[in-house]
Amino acid sequence: MSAQPDRYTVVLRPQLTDEDNRPRHGAPLRSAIVEATGEVGVSGSPVYEGDGVQAEIDPETRAVEKVTVDGNELPYGWVAQVMGRGHNH
Repeated sequence: MSAQPDRYTVVLRPQLTDEDNRPRHGAPLRSAIVEATGEVGVSGSPVYEGDGVQAEIDPETRAVEKVTVDGNELPYGWVAQVMGRGHNH
C-alpha cells in the first residue's frame, strides 16, 4: 500500500446525460484543495478538508466515498471527483 497523499484537489461537477441518455459530467462548478485531517471517516477512508469541502477519499482508487459542501450533502445531480494526483509535502 502506498503512502496516503497529504492533499487532493476535489472538483464538483453536474452529472448530465448525452443524447443517448448515457451519463457524462459537465464542466466543473467548484473546486477545492482538501488536506488530510488524520481522521478516518465512516467509509473507512481518510478524511480531507478545505475550502468548505469535507471528503473521504480512498487513496488507492482515488474515489470520493463521502463528501459535504459547506456543511451540506452534495446537491442532487452533482458528482465529486479527484482531479490530478494527490500531493505529499
